[in-house]
Amino acid sequence: MGRVLLLSLAAHLAPANLPGAMPNSFGHLFRITTWGESHGPAIGVTLDGCPPRLPITAAEIQAELDRRRPGQSDITTPRKEADVVEILSGVYEGYTTGTPISLLVRNTDQRSSAYSEMKAAFRPSHADYTYQAKFGIRDPNGGGRSSARETIGRVAAGAFAKKILATRGVEARAYITRIHDIAAPAEALVDFPTLEAVEETAVRCPHAATAAAMIERIKAVRSEGDSVGGVIQCRVRGLPAGLGEPVFDRLEADLAKAMLSLPATKGFEVGSGFAGSLLRGSEHNDLFENRDGRVRTVTNRSGGVQGGISNGEELVFNVAFKPTATILQSQRTVDLAGQPTDLMGKGRHDPCVVPRAVPIVEAMTLLVLVDHWMRDAAQNHTFTF
Repeated sequence: MGRVLLLSLAAHLAPANLPGAMPNSFGHLFRITTWGESHGPAIGVTLDGCPPRLPITAAEIQAELDRRRPGQSDITTPRKEADVVEILSGVYEGYTTGTPISLLVRNTDQRSSAYSEMKAAFRPSHADYTYQAKFGIRDPNGGGRSSARETIGRVAAGAFAKKILATRGVEARAYITRIHDIAAPAEALVDFPTLEAVEETAVRCPHAATAAAMIERIKAVRSEGDSVGGVIQCRVRGLPAGLGEPVFDRLEADLAKAMLSLPATKGFEVGSGFAGSLLRGSEHNDLFENRDGRVRTVTNRSGGVQGGISNGEELVFNVAFKPTATILQSQRTVDLAGQPTDLMGKGRHDPCVVPRAVPIVEAMTLLVLVDHWMRDAAQNHTFTF
C-alpha cells in the first residue's frame, strides 16, 4: 500500500511541481533536452533559454559535430555517419530568435542485425541489464538511448554556448593526457594548448611523441579484440570570479554531474584532485597576491574554484573514461531468464572512446558555464547580451 501511494504521489507531482523532474534535460536558464536512440530515425536536442540575436550558422554547429562523428580516423568505429545537422526552429536568417531551438541529426548507417543476440542476453558492463531492471523494456539495437550517439545533441547545443562565451573572452580546451598506461609528461602540457595542436593527431593529445604511442596502443588492443580507456583534461581560461553557487549548485558539482552523465565516465577531479590529499595544507594552499591590480593566486591547486565559485584563475579538471564495454571477445553473461550463456561482442565500436569524447567534454563544460553565467546575471544584474 505504501509503495502504491508513493508511486501515485510521484506521478501526480513530478510533471508540474518537482524541479528537475525531466531526466533527459540539463541546465536551468540555459536548458537542453536531448532525444533519440542510436538506431532510431534520428537524434536531436531542444535548447531553451538561448538569448535572441545571437549570430550562428549550421556550419558552426557542424564543425563541432564533425569532431565527434564516427569514422573520422582509423582508431575509431568504422560506422559511417555524416551527422549532418538540421536546424528545425529558433534560428531565422542566421540569428537566434529567443524561441526554443530544435536541432536534428538523422541516423543513416544503422545495422541493427548485429544486435540480435543482445535482445536475449546482457552485454557485460553495458546498460542492458540496468535499463531492463528499471523500465522492464529496452531497445537493444546499438544500446538505444544509452548509446553515446545521444551526445550528438549535447555537442550541437554546446556550439551555441561556445558562441555566447566567446564574446566574453572565455575559451575551453579539452585534450587527452592518458590512454591506458601511456601518459603525456605534465611539463609538456603547461601552456594552454591550441585547438590546432589538439586536432593534429587522431588521438587528440597535444604532445606528439605521446600521441604516437597512444595511437599504437589503441591499434594493438583493437587487433586483439580488446579496448582501453583514458583521461581527458579540460581547461577554461577567461572566466571571471563569481560564477557558481554555494552549497548544492557549486560550480565544480555541476561540472561533475555534467561529466559523469557522459557514457563511459568513471571519475572526475578538479584542480589537484585526489593527488591533493597527499599534501599538507601548507603545501596545498593557493596564496593570494595582488597582480596587475587584480586579486590572483600564486598557484592553482584549487583548479579555479573555491567554495564552489570561480576565483578568476584557469578552470582545470580531469575526467576518467573506462575501456569500451563492447569487445570482440566471447564473455560470460546471463540471458533474460538469468541463465548463463556466452556472448561475443558485435557491431562497430571504438576500441577507445576517449578521442571522440574530447569535443563532448568541451560542450558540456560550456553548457554548464553559460548556464551559471546567466544565473549569476539574474541574481546580481551584471550581465547583458
